This record gives sequence, C-alpha cells and structure tokens, in this order.
Amino acid sequence: MSIQSILKSSVAALALATGGSLFAQGTPINTAAFDALVAQGPVADAATVAASTWASKIKQAGTLRLGGTQTSNLFSLLNEKDGKIRGFDAGLAQLLTRYILGDGSKFQFTQVNSSTREQVLINDQVDMVFATYSITPARAEKISFAGPYYTSQAGVLVKSSNKTIQSHNDLAGKRTATQAGSTGPAILAQFAPKATVQEFQTHQEALDALRQGRVEAYVTDYTLLLNALSQGTGDAQLAGAPFGPQDPYGIGLPKGSDGVAFVNAFLKKVQADGTWAKLWTVSIGQRTGSTAVPTPPALP
Repeated sequence: MSIQSILKSSVAALALATGGSLFAQGTPINTAAFDALVAQGPVADAATVAASTWASKIKQAGTLRLGGTQTSNLFSLLNEKDGKIRGFDAGLAQLLTRYILGDGSKFQFTQVNSSTREQVLINDQVDMVFATYSITPARAEKISFAGPYYTSQAGVLVKSSNKTIQSHNDLAGKRTATQAGSTGPAILAQFAPKATVQEFQTHQEALDALRQGRVEAYVTDYTLLLNALSQGTGDAQLAGAPFGPQDPYGIGLPKGSDGVAFVNAFLKKVQADGTWAKLWTVSIGQRTGSTAVPTPPALP
C-alpha cells in the first residue's frame, strides 16, 4: 500500500471520529514505546564509522549537530514536560545518532524552517537537516541529500464552512497561503496558476492566516496538513485528495558529503530489520488510526 493511500485512510478515520469535521486533538504519542524503540536501535561497528569521513567527524566530536523542527506533531514535536523531541523524523534522527555514537540522545539541536535549511548546512552549523525536507533539483545544487526515506504530495486545507473549495481545481481567484522556500509556490504555479498566492515564512503563520480568514486556503505538503489536523487546527478540513508530483523527503547533508552513502546504508538497515515500520506505527499509524504500514521508498 502506498503512503498516499495510508494517509487518505487516516483522514477518513479522523473524519468518522469527529462526525465529519477534521479537527480532533488526536492520540498522543506513546512516549515509552518511542523511547524504547530508539534505545534498541542498531549501532554501527568502528570500521563502518571509520569508513565515512562525515560519520568519523561526528564520532570524534561526540555529538551530532541536528537541524530540525520542534513543532511537527507527527514528525518532530518537543514535549515540554520532559524536554524530548519525538515523531517520525525525530525518531530516525535519534536512531542515526545512536547508530554513530551509541546513544540516541547525543545530538545538539538547531531549529530550522523552510527558508534556512540549506544555509545552516552551507555555513557548517549542523551536520544534517531532518525536517520533512523535500528533495528538489534546486536544493540539490546547494546541498546533498540522503534518502528518500518517505514520500508525500501536496494538499489543500480550508475552513470546514468553506463549500466552494473542494479541491485544488477550485483555487482560481482564491487567496491561497503557502510557505516561502517550500515546494508550495511551484506546485501552485503548475496546478493552480490562477490562485492568488500569499507566501508565509512558517507553517504556523500560514495556519493562523487561514484561521483568521486572511486567506481562503492553505496549500502545502499533505502530511504536514494531516499533522496539523492531528493536533487540532480549529475548524478546518482537507479539500480533496493529495495532488501533484510525488514529493520525496530526504536528509540534508553538506554538499559532496560521503555521509550520503553512510546514511543510505543506515536507512536500508532500519528498513530491513523492521525498525522503520515500528517507528512509523508509533509515530504516525497509531496516532491517525491507520494500521497498514506503508512500503518505504526505494533507496539508491
């Protein structure tokens, strides 16, 4: 089953649970199961680490410098009670930290957004960026990508009271939010060229604009919209099915880094041993009512 069909079934489950209105609070992550999964992750042997300049640098430093987010409910969310970040992206990042350093907590976190992800890598502020980061040719000119480790498409979020926008085909002349620096502007230009596009710096700013009625729709990555709905966005719902090209998520690394081969080997390992599927289940599946684990994307 594809990730897109899984996400569609997840939305349907949320709709049934809330009488058709998609603004349920969602199921909190099972913190004990998540932490145990990371603690049981594989650890690379010394020869494997030594064969990679990128991994060796991290091993010598004793800390992995991670660029990510703390506000993505399903992918990477800070728990203010215990100070830990959990979710699908966060779990893979911590598993990779454990793979190199033997302890998934040995990372130094830097907050990034759609407009800063390349720059923190170029400036050598982080060793990698793990933040629902779409692989695009333009970005690949500036940095390198490992993966993909996940795929998605674009989606449209509207207020539940909006009956005029049923899909992206109804966005002509409509005030439509998207994130600056994301793939949203290009997707809108291709699939809804007559939309009146307003770009916002962050996902939260775009959501706020929709809530406040300053825009009529918000177009961004479908999984980010599902994420927003799972944590409660107010009176909102998805308009239509996912659309546009398959959007592969990758791990951003410094340009030309031999870490690409190292991280891809790690991803193949956690896919093969079932860790990827277990992490998806605890981070996304159990929280959106979906029981069928998707097949991860093929790796180079």
